[in-house]
Order: sequence, then C-alpha cells, then structure tokens
Amino acid sequence: MGTNGAVPGERGKQDKSVKRGNWGNQIEFVLTSVGYAVGLGNVWRFPYLCYRNGGGAFMFPYFIMLVFCGIPLFFMELSFGQFASQGCLGVWRVSPMFKGVGYGMMVVSTYIGIYYNVVICIAFYYFFVSMTRVLPWTYCSNPWNTPDCAGVLDGNVSSRATLNLTHLLNTTQKRTSPSEEYWRRYVLQLSDDIGNLGEVRLPLLGCLGVSWVVVFLCLIKGVKSSGKVVYFTATFPYVVLTILFVRGITLEGAITGIMYYLTPQWDKILNAKVWGDAASQIFYSLGCAWGGLITMASYNKFHNNCYRDSIIISITNCATSVYAGFVIFSILGFMANHLGVDVSKVADHGPGLAFVAYPEALTLLPISPLWSILFFFMLILLGLGTQFCLLETLVTAIVDEVGNEWIIRRKTFVTLGVAVAGFLLGVPLTTQAGIYWLLLMDNYAASFSLVIISCIMCVAIMYIYGHRNYFKDIEMMLGFPPPLFFQICWRFISPAIIFFILIFTVIQYRPISYNEYVYPTWAISIGFLMALSSVICIPIYAIYKVCRSEGDTLLERLKNATKASKDWGPALAEHRSGRYAPAFSPSTESHLEVQPLQPEKGQIEAAAASPVQGSNGSAHSQDSRL
Repeated sequence: MGTNGAVPGERGKQDKSVKRGNWGNQIEFVLTSVGYAVGLGNVWRFPYLCYRNGGGAFMFPYFIMLVFCGIPLFFMELSFGQFASQGCLGVWRVSPMFKGVGYGMMVVSTYIGIYYNVVICIAFYYFFVSMTRVLPWTYCSNPWNTPDCAGVLDGNVSSRATLNLTHLLNTTQKRTSPSEEYWRRYVLQLSDDIGNLGEVRLPLLGCLGVSWVVVFLCLIKGVKSSGKVVYFTATFPYVVLTILFVRGITLEGAITGIMYYLTPQWDKILNAKVWGDAASQIFYSLGCAWGGLITMASYNKFHNNCYRDSIIISITNCATSVYAGFVIFSILGFMANHLGVDVSKVADHGPGLAFVAYPEALTLLPISPLWSILFFFMLILLGLGTQFCLLETLVTAIVDEVGNEWIIRRKTFVTLGVAVAGFLLGVPLTTQAGIYWLLLMDNYAASFSLVIISCIMCVAIMYIYGHRNYFKDIEMMLGFPPPLFFQICWRFISPAIIFFILIFTVIQYRPISYNEYVYPTWAISIGFLMALSSVICIPIYAIYKVCRSEGDTLLERLKNATKASKDWGPALAEHRSGRYAPAFSPSTESHLEVQPLQPEKGQIEAAAASPVQGSNGSAHSQDSRL
C-alpha cells in the first residue's frame, strides 16, 4: 500500500475531500480511534468484571467475543463510514428507510456525551485538590467526617494491625473510610433521594465548565485540531499507567492482588452470565453503535486500509483493559494487605473504584499527592479521548445533513452550540442528587438500546442492501474483498452474538441501586424512556419514509424506501467507477472538487486502472500477515 493506505498510482491530492476535510495522516485516525475506544470503562469496569467472573477464566470468553463480535463489528462500522465519507446519518443513503438507526446513534451519543463529561469534571476536581501536601481524604479529622469514620492512617497503626480479622469484619458494616466520606459528604454532598436535587455544587459546576471548554478548544477546527491533540491524549495515559504499574508491583501485597486478578476459576466458564458479561464488555468498550466509529472513518481517504486499522485498534483497546487490571489489582492487593482483609473486600467498580477505593489506596503511598495527580490526570485524558469523538459525531451528523456551503464554513459555531447545550444539560448532574442521575443515564441510556441499534444495522447492511453488494464495495475501496471469516461473522455469527447479548441483558435485568439506595419506580421509568428514545427513532423514521416513498402498493413503497438512493456511493466523483459511474451525474459539489483535476483526468484514470490489481496483491499479503 502507498502512503496513507492509498492505492499506488493514484495521486495523493485526488484522494482528498477538499470541502469536508481529512485526517492529516493515518496515525491521527488510529490514535483518535484508540482514544475513543479506550475510555474510563477500561480502568473501572473491566478489572471488576474479571474479578467477579472467575479471574483469568474470564479472559477466555472475553477474547472469543473479541474475535467473533468485537473486531468484525468494528471493521463493519469503519468500512461503512469510510466508503461513503459520511457521518452516522449520511451513510443511510445505502437504505434510506433505516436512517432512524443514524438518529438513534445520535441520541445515544448525546446522552453519553452529557454524563461522560460530568465524570471528567469530577476527575478534574480531584486532580486540582490533589495539589496539596496532604490529600484531603487522608484523615478523619475534617469537619465533614462522622464518628463512624476510621482511617487507615489515623491513630496507632501497629495497634490497629493487631486487630483480629473477625473484629474487623464485625465493625466493617459501621466503618466508613475517610475517602468515602470525602466523596459522599464533601464532594457530592449527596442528598437522600434522586428527586431531592438540593443545590448545585459550585466547584463541580466550575470543573464541568473547564472540561467543556477543553473539549471545544480541541475540536475548534474539527478533525484538523483534534487530530493533533490526540498525539498527547491517546498516548500519555499509557505513560501514567506504566508509572503506576511499576509503583504498584513494588508494594507489599501487590502479588496477592495480581494473583487474585489472574487465577482462573474454571468452574465459572460454564456459567452463561460470564459469557454475557464478556460479550457486553467487548461491545460497550469498543464503542460500537455510538456512531463515533462511522464518523471518524468518514474523514479517512477512500483507499485507506481500514481492515488493518480495525484489528490494530480493537486489540489495543482490549490489551489496555488487561494492562489496567494489573495496575488496579496491584494497588488493591497492597491495600488488602495493609488492612488485613481479603482482596474481594476492597474491590469495587464504577465511580466507587475511581473516587473511593483508589484514592484511599493512594493515601498509603509515600508522596501520595504525586500519585493522586498522576492517576486523575490519566482519568481525565482517557475521558477526553472518548468525549472528543462523541461531540464530533453530533457535529458531523448535523453538518453533513444540512450539507450546504454556509454551514460547512460555520462548523465551528455548530461545535460551540453543541458544547454549550451539553454543558447546560449537564448542570443537573452537578447537583446533590447528580450522581443518582449520572448512574441512571449510564445504566439505561446506553445499554440495551445500543444492542438493538447494532443488530438492526447488521441486518440492514447484510440482508436489505445485500452482502454481495457490500463485499463488492469493500473490494472497490480496499482492493480486496473482506476475508471469508469476516463475511461469515457479519452474516451469521455477529448478529447471533448481538442477539444473545440482548436476551442476556433482559434476563439479567435488575433494578438499579446505588450502595444502599434503591431507585424509586418513577426514576426507573425515566431510565426506560431514555433507552426507548433512541430505539423509537428507527420505526418512526421507517414509517415516515415508507409513507413518503413512491408506489401504489405497500410492497412497492417498501421496495423504494429500502433501495439505495442515487447519491449512495463514494463521495468523490473520481472514485465512482463500475456500477456507481453510470447511475450518477456529478453534483455541483463534487464538480467543484474535481475541477482542478479535469485536465489530468484521462491520465489519472489510466494510471489508476492497473495498480488496483497491484494493490490487490499487496493488500492480500498484508491480509495474510495479520
């Protein structure tokens, strides 16, 4: 393959979309996608799932689900967006009746974008308060602490160490750690009910403003600016993880924690729940069905090898999860050793791990503020990488949908508008009941709705548009058809696994709770409405499209509504060959882009005709290397 994955013999400038913009180079795209896929879930959800589902035994179903569901879906979304050079709405020219899938993706990305930035803002808050000599959650001597507070470092540690385990377990119910009291009683000033919003926590509101400003500034010029920022935001978390890992494994008791994380409990592998958790984690972790992968790939050059990219990014994402597990469990092992309890007593997940268990462990380390600053800085960067893509997904969808010169020139203002709306919608999550709402959105807004969206997308591309058509499109773009394994996965295995995840999610469903607080029925109803709001877009738009389609009978209308529209296909006129050439008269937009190339068009086509075969060979050799 030539530079940037383009087919050799085609001019570099010919592969660019002047008006819409492209990534500066392939590294920017790969880093952005890695930043998008690797998020907070890798640090706080994967290690917990491992420990809950049989340690090392969980890795087995996890990697099987990666191979049969994760990588194929990732490749499908990348190739889909890259082929049409359109965001999550524009790509549905492939079968206009299913454009509701694109709207569903936008709704999901909106929900995630709102609450994800609130988590980043809490990480910002902890990052700022860590810049002190003694971390504020080290001791129980603060105004917000209760008599139940028992810090590890309070009082005489040696006498504390002699407490026998049974006594410790008897008092565990009452003991609260200083880090937990700091989190609940000071940072959140948690109210007693989701309906009791209380006041807005001004420090959190300020940090939310900071995080939205950072996201906006990084996206001010779209992929041109965010592509430069990811060199730092996507790579630096690995530096921090490595520093924390080296520090973690040198601590006393670290090996116990790591052994707990890795020791396989093979009896659990026959449990359907373990397989369901593995499939769900792969699915949510890679960011499938959020619309972000289609959007990021739409800024690629047409002949870029997205097959190679999808494998690199998916494997990097999963390797990061496993690596983060070592970091987390080495420190949890140290903490369990220090407290004289089992590792399972200190393990937690979700915000509890990031803002309670881990900060408490950090207080036990020498120069604890330094480790705290590093840890929360890593969380901020992991969160921002995902947040960039969520915002870009919404902006790209809006700009592509309107599609005229006026809005393309004013894309920065669209980005600003989306950022301001996101900030205002995030304000209720900074109130005293904010964490209840955040967890409600996390559990409902982006759970089974994603599974349904992904399933319908697979069916629409493989069975409505037609798998043969799609395989030909990929061959036209990459120079080789998708490998047989992917063809089988897309048509049969991946949709079956997605369906399994859906069934599993429904069977496993339990009403959400936060610690001892059980959510009231009305709040859970709101959660279901959020989940439904993205899925409902699909049938509503389908009915609208069928009603607007031409035809005398319902069957004719259905056929016309699902048939690919005339402007479906590669965005640039010079890539429209074969079955796309005759059915298309270049629009004025494409004409504008092609004009400077007109004099050379004859020689370009001649030059481009032969290398596709050459590329075919090189692409195949690359394929086999992978």
